[in-house]
Amino acid sequence: MDLSKMAVSINKAINTQEVAVKEKHARTCILGTHHEKGAHTFWAAVNRLPLSSNAVLCWKFCHVFHKLLRDGHPNVIKDSMRNKADLADMSRMWGHLSEGYGKLCSIYLKLLITKMEFHIKNPRFPGNLQMSNRQLEEAGENDVNNFFQLTVEMFDYLECELSLFLGVFNSLDMSRSVSVTAAGQCRLAPLIQVILDCSHLYDYTVKLLFKLHSCLPADTLQGHRDRFQEQFKKLKSLFYRSSNLQYFKRLIQIPQLPENPPNFLRASALSEHISPVVVIPAESSSPESEHVVETDDLVDTDIPVLPAPSETKFDDLFGTSAAIDPFNFNSQNGMRRDDKDHLIDQLTREIQSLKDELESFRLESGRLCQALRGRVNELEAELAEQSHLKLQASGESEFLKAELDDLRRVREDTEKEQRCLTEIERKAQANEQRYTKLKEKYTELVQSHADLLRKSADVTRQMTVARAAQDEVEVVRKEMQEKVKSAQEAADRQEREQLKQLQELQRELVSSQAELDSLKTTMVSSQQTSSEVLSSQ
Repeated sequence: MDLSKMAVSINKAINTQEVAVKEKHARTCILGTHHEKGAHTFWAAVNRLPLSSNAVLCWKFCHVFHKLLRDGHPNVIKDSMRNKADLADMSRMWGHLSEGYGKLCSIYLKLLITKMEFHIKNPRFPGNLQMSNRQLEEAGENDVNNFFQLTVEMFDYLECELSLFLGVFNSLDMSRSVSVTAAGQCRLAPLIQVILDCSHLYDYTVKLLFKLHSCLPADTLQGHRDRFQEQFKKLKSLFYRSSNLQYFKRLIQIPQLPENPPNFLRASALSEHISPVVVIPAESSSPESEHVVETDDLVDTDIPVLPAPSETKFDDLFGTSAAIDPFNFNSQNGMRRDDKDHLIDQLTREIQSLKDELESFRLESGRLCQALRGRVNELEAELAEQSHLKLQASGESEFLKAELDDLRRVREDTEKEQRCLTEIERKAQANEQRYTKLKEKYTELVQSHADLLRKSADVTRQMTVARAAQDEVEVVRKEMQEKVKSAQEAADRQEREQLKQLQELQRELVSSQAELDSLKTTMVSSQQTSSEVLSSQ
């Protein structure tokens, strides 16, 4: 496929006309992504479109982009993630509008961002969400924590789908047959993709919840059940309302959900669950072939067939029998042939002049009709342009109001900043004065520091001299210590010798004392003996 053809189809599919995207252009875009195995051409063409200034253009971009995410090449999601920040900014910008396409574009862009993030985080899920039960089991990798987290992400995904579903319905006047008008079909067409997504998400959510209830306590999953109940009611109502719209009846068969939600506390209820299947009939026409109510023509451009004036005037002159006897030869009543020839010539000239006049009338009528057709086309184009400009002006007005509010807030912030700046300048002047004083002090400190450095140099020199003297003193001290030590050793030796002599003297004293005691004892005993001798005598 020629990529230039794809670019042309993109520009034809995404335009400012409030009509549904033509299926053939969207199909060409899808085939183009498979041909180039990505979405580079798509984004190169889209980035040149003024999506931020025209809500209808942005809405149709979202529709085509949704189709590419679902049915395009798998690399479309990866190639589109680099534009995620721009899409988020655009969603916030359109979110300032409270009605019309602006609000819907904001919701749709959030859905597309959520869809991309889901498929990037869960690459096992294809863009169209079609998976078998075995593939769904493999997506959780037999880990209950993965199944739990996957269910939460599907709830968030389905919530975005339902928000867009409900937003489109709330923006339409359901009291009229909006589904057969071009404007109504423009808003309803993307819901076909939403219905396809919702049917799969609902089915997978039911199966995952039964899986979780078989592994976890019921109290742990109370929040999951409450959230499912809420989404079930919304989805059931929206499916029912969609199935009653004439627009969807020829394009898609919308399934109906059961009367009551599944009972996850009863494991056997899983066998009663029937997966909702959305059927797109093969013979269904594309949205652009759907009947659209158009306004009646303002001017009837058909040229009426006028009776020939020459025939009428000829009958008035010669009567109705002129058809049988045009020149009334049978009832000449004595009229001479020259007079009749003269009359015939005169009538022939009148007939020719009337024919010329009739031809001029016809030419003038054709010219006037052509001019009226051109004028009608111009007026219709001008009316469409005015309607488009009105919508654009309305969107720009809302956008400018939002910008005005932002500017007012910015002005208030600027005034606050100005006051803060004045206060800062005042403080800066005070700081300048303080700086001048500190500078003077610093100069004094530098001078005193220089004096101290000079004194320090003198002290250093003195310290050097003192250190040299101290070294000499240290040498003398060591010599004196050695002398004192030798004297101490001599004194110790002398003391030990004296102690030894003292001990010898003490031993001698003890021995002398013992001898003295023995002598005393001997003397006492001798005295006693002598006294006994004396007494005996």
